[in-house]
Amino acid sequence: MTQESDMTLRELAKHHKLSLEQLCIDAEAAGYGNSADSVIPADDLEFFLEIIGVDAAETPEEETTLSADRAAVDPAPIPDYDPYMQDDRGISVQVMPKRRRAAEKPAAAGERDGEELDPLDDYQGEDSREEDREFFMPSPIESDPEPEPEPEEEEDPFADADMSDPEVQRRFAQYREARRIREQRAQDEAERRAKEEERERERRERIERSKRESSTMTAAPPPSDSRTVRGRPRAGATRRRGEGHEGDAKRRRTQRQAMATKPARGGGNRKRYWLDVDEDSRSGRRRRHDGRRRGDAQKPPPQPVVRKVRITGRSTVAQMAHSMSIKTDEVIKVLRGIGVEADMDTVLDIDTAQILVEELGHKIQLVVDRQIEDELEAFVAANQFDIQPRHPVVAVMGHVDHGKTSLLDYIRNSRVAAGEAGGITQHIGAYRAETAKGPITFLDTPGHEAFSAMRARGASSTDVVILVVAADDGVRPQTEEALRHIKTAETPMVVVLNKMDLENANPDRVRRELSNYGVLSEQWGGEVQFVEVSAATGQGIDTLLDAIMVQAELLELKAPVKGVAQGVVVESRIDRGKGVVSTLLVQSGCLKTGNVLVCGSTYGKVRSLENENGARIRSALPGTAVEVQGLGDFVDAGLIFNALDSEKQARRIAEHRAELEQEVQAAALEADTGATDEEFFTQISSAGELNIVFKSDTKGTAEAVERELEKLGNDEIKVKVVASGVGGLTKADVHLAQNASALMVGFHVRAEPDAAALAEQSGISLRYYSVIYALTEDIKGLMSGMLAPRYEENILGTAEVRDIFNSPRYGKVAGCMVIDGTVLRNQPIRVLRDNVVIYEGVLESLRHFQEDVNEIRFGTECGIAVKDYEDVGVGDRIEVFERKQLARTL
Repeated sequence: MTQESDMTLRELAKHHKLSLEQLCIDAEAAGYGNSADSVIPADDLEFFLEIIGVDAAETPEEETTLSADRAAVDPAPIPDYDPYMQDDRGISVQVMPKRRRAAEKPAAAGERDGEELDPLDDYQGEDSREEDREFFMPSPIESDPEPEPEPEEEEDPFADADMSDPEVQRRFAQYREARRIREQRAQDEAERRAKEEERERERRERIERSKRESSTMTAAPPPSDSRTVRGRPRAGATRRRGEGHEGDAKRRRTQRQAMATKPARGGGNRKRYWLDVDEDSRSGRRRRHDGRRRGDAQKPPPQPVVRKVRITGRSTVAQMAHSMSIKTDEVIKVLRGIGVEADMDTVLDIDTAQILVEELGHKIQLVVDRQIEDELEAFVAANQFDIQPRHPVVAVMGHVDHGKTSLLDYIRNSRVAAGEAGGITQHIGAYRAETAKGPITFLDTPGHEAFSAMRARGASSTDVVILVVAADDGVRPQTEEALRHIKTAETPMVVVLNKMDLENANPDRVRRELSNYGVLSEQWGGEVQFVEVSAATGQGIDTLLDAIMVQAELLELKAPVKGVAQGVVVESRIDRGKGVVSTLLVQSGCLKTGNVLVCGSTYGKVRSLENENGARIRSALPGTAVEVQGLGDFVDAGLIFNALDSEKQARRIAEHRAELEQEVQAAALEADTGATDEEFFTQISSAGELNIVFKSDTKGTAEAVERELEKLGNDEIKVKVVASGVGGLTKADVHLAQNASALMVGFHVRAEPDAAALAEQSGISLRYYSVIYALTEDIKGLMSGMLAPRYEENILGTAEVRDIFNSPRYGKVAGCMVIDGTVLRNQPIRVLRDNVVIYEGVLESLRHFQEDVNEIRFGTECGIAVKDYEDVGVGDRIEVFERKQLARTL
């Protein structure tokens, strides 16, 4: 059909029987306006019909007229009724009102006077009744609906068009926009249909569920022995004579008919229906109940215990593991998974502890009273000023014996390395070196594996880390550990390739090995400075100092130099003439003699300040490490110290922190389930213990050595540190060792004269060490001696019994032939019969003819007398063997 004139949207909708509202939307998308009076030009009309999916050549079918019978019954038209109703999707739906359909039926169909109509019988005939019953009763749910046919792909009307024409481009843009709108509308329609189907499915399920519940409630109750219900005789309680079950069935049918014909309350034509419950449904309920009882009998799987874990901000990894009743190794593994490198003594801050508890599925209970801590932070912020550049603090890290202390010794022009016992650094040394580029504070961390915690503190307390790697040895275990600490602390690093003066030095190999850990030198396109040095000759030392100062300039290190001091604890030890001495690194402010310090739960007044050379100084600025006397007790390395105005303020903060620590310890004790009694006694019976009373010169060293000792041992024997501390061994330690049958060990300390005399008098072993690996090797030797001996057996010879003789001196004597090895006198033997051992004893007498001999070799006859055994028989074999005791080691 070709249109010769313009048409409005109203005319177009009427002519093609389209939805006017939908047509307005499509016209607006095509750029013709959204009003019913919008005009579609005659030239664009065919194109517009194509893009909205209407064939212009088709003529809409005429409306089917009503039949003559329907017109006779209802000749008058229904006002305001349009037989073609438009839905919101633009689909023509022919609607026939129910009243009109009912009017077409014969008038006599529903005019049965005096009869009670069934509410489902609006129409005559079995087919109509079945259709209406299907309307009231939902159809069964279809499990697998047939898939809808896929729509045919729409042809592109612009496939052969000239896209260079502006008019074609305009129409193509309109077509593409209209197509997008249709696709979006189709998608929305599909989603709407899916939601309607889901609601319909749920409705049907609810109807089916209500039907099942109704059938359960309507089912007749089981027979009861009671003859009355609420004072009235139960219906049918007395069976008529001769009626039997048939009479009961007839009476029940009568009751059902009476209930069916009785009108419901409030309705004249409503009926009640008796709902029978078949045997299958009752058996199904029995099966469900039985299954429910069987399910109740099965025990549910154990649920993990969720605990309330207290977090204070100063809890160690071991304390956190205690609180959650899990192993410390598992906590360390979880911490590594979230990027935190820690050991059992690492103190976790509040944020890290909260993440840890959440990762392990427990609840958080904060016991930190932030008021006091907030007041302290505000006090420090208000009393620090005059920000100035400061010199860098550098930590020297690396594997044991790679030359860290020798490198510092050359820089400071002193012989510290010669004074270190065994050539290794035992605890953190803090030194200040004056260079041409300015002062640098160095922290020399131990390289032995036992001092992991000290290296972690050094990495987190400094500005730059020097990683020393021997050019002739390469990357070693403590090198890998140092790299982990550096990455965790996110501290800038300078790699020093030491021992370049040796002939077997291979710096390229070290670079390749470090590249496997993500450390690339600047020569290889990375960002890490590599410096080749020799601590013995001084080669490359100036280049190293320049690299450190360049890194410090990039960091732009600044700190307030006036006001109250704040910093970190490097180490804490006891000195015989000074008492408790703590090494502190000042990070901000100015530390002076007479300041009141608080550190953790310890406080005190600074009596003296000493630099690394032992000289007394009056103050210390940021970046300076000093030894402080005056703190009342040992403090853990890594804790923050603060200088305050008054001792009262310091006491208040220290007591508050002590209370929090007690709460944490109490929570750990409550959560500590430990091993069961059976496991505990099994451990005691199966494993021996080497008890040790241990003292050291510093707290950090004591912790490291104690951890190293507890690693020793196996399932048979273990080390138990009965007591450990800082300072010399006293008489109290001797009494403790005597009661516990323990060994006394002093590391860098000695026993008091009266304590040493008492130990010798009591027979207590007292040993001194200055190198940690010498201590561990000696303890291993002692533990090896406590292991149960292991024996090895060697068969020396075998003799076969050929005859039996009686001797007045030895009783029965076996005449034998040596068939293997050599038979020796006074050696243990076994008597075997059919390859089964029937006796073990000692060879008492060995004779060759009439002569007593000590041995008989292979192929020789002999007489053998077995001590206290005369049941030997012909054909038995006698094995002679020796048993050797072997020394065992860990």
